[in-house]
Amino acid sequence: MTSPHQPGAAPPPGCPAHAAAYQHASADTQAPVKLYGPDFAADPHRFYAELRQYGALAPVEIAPEVTAMLVTDYRAALELLHDDATWSKDSREWMTTVPADSLVMPMMMWRPNVFYADGPAHVRYRDVIVDSFKLVEPHELRARVHHAADTLIQRFGAHGEVDLIAEYARLIPLLMFNNLFGMPDSYSDRLIEAIAGMLDGTSPEEAKAANDAFTNYIMELVGSKKAERGPDLTSWFMDHPNALTDEELIHNIILTMGAGNEPLANLIGNALQRMLSDDRYYHTLSGGALTAHDAINEVLWNDPPLTNYSAHFPVRDVFFHGTWLRKGQLVMVSYAAANSQFDTTSLGSPGAGGGSHLAWAAGPHACPVKRHALLIATTAIERLTAWLSDIELAVDASALQWRNGAFHRALVALPARFTPITPDQAGATPWHNRDSSPSSSTRSEAISTERPPASAH
Repeated sequence: MTSPHQPGAAPPPGCPAHAAAYQHASADTQAPVKLYGPDFAADPHRFYAELRQYGALAPVEIAPEVTAMLVTDYRAALELLHDDATWSKDSREWMTTVPADSLVMPMMMWRPNVFYADGPAHVRYRDVIVDSFKLVEPHELRARVHHAADTLIQRFGAHGEVDLIAEYARLIPLLMFNNLFGMPDSYSDRLIEAIAGMLDGTSPEEAKAANDAFTNYIMELVGSKKAERGPDLTSWFMDHPNALTDEELIHNIILTMGAGNEPLANLIGNALQRMLSDDRYYHTLSGGALTAHDAINEVLWNDPPLTNYSAHFPVRDVFFHGTWLRKGQLVMVSYAAANSQFDTTSLGSPGAGGGSHLAWAAGPHACPVKRHALLIATTAIERLTAWLSDIELAVDASALQWRNGAFHRALVALPARFTPITPDQAGATPWHNRDSSPSSSTRSEAISTERPPASAH
């Protein structure tokens, strides 16, 4: 007998309970919970606890007049993420059902890239990205992070204070991608200003100007590599045997930059927030019991940088874990809610929880370059805390604010203070250092996903 919790299972049409099951399990009969606004930003886990009362899936509103079903159950999430026969990533049909100017459209709009493709097209795009990143040697990547981190620390090191989000966590990925895709450092500020405008623009005109600036940057990047190849991701994308068209090339570069930038910035920022707020890590960051690796692992379990995403659409009407879903209906996965089903109260306890976190998603659409992201985040944090070993929060941890939005878990700002460093002081500084590391290690150490760490909730 088929279990009602198996994908696609449904009461037989002749069953007397069939009509009632459809009526009471349909997404249309439940009021959606808003995943945006100051209350959700301040304490999303309270909302996830409420959503789990609906069962494995819950109705949510991710923006005004835009609803979805959110998977909050760990096993249901794994089933969905691994089942590419029942679920599609193609959002074009769904796009006709929501306003074209919706705030979530940039995250959900179909494009010819690895995020929104199914089957052979997805494999073709993914192979280009995976094979190209394999050509980035770990020691070279670490050296690039050192250079990017030192460049930023030089900008604020003499001030004795810094917003670690705006002046460090958000900029590290942009400097890295500018470099990895083959543009000179002189282009970094253009990329930073364009992305900042798209994230923080206060008017449609500012957002459009920022988008135009980003488009111009991408076109110059592609044009320069068509004229002359180099040892960089753009050239490797171009020369891959899968032969991307110009349109596919541009969209997969944009996707790689976008998908790498926001989550990586949030991962760095959220990990620094934990390190600066939790006495288990330090009174001075270089002297605590726990490390940057522990902070990153805690974030991936408890405050993943992308909390709700993995947009999928059923290819047919389906009865999934007790809920009827219509063909083409938007279904998303809550990595944060699924992760929080585990016991995350015992750091280092073997077998606690018994699963792997979903911060990188899972299945065929799992993050293809998580090792690179972990190396960048870990090295960026260790580089900062090595040069600024007495850095501390400049405000009470309870005063920190989180950005609004259904998709991410990200701080508005992370103000910190430290003893200023200057180019003329004795000893090694970022101004004098080029290749050697400060005293703390910047090794690339694996981040375990096999047991949850301690929770700050």
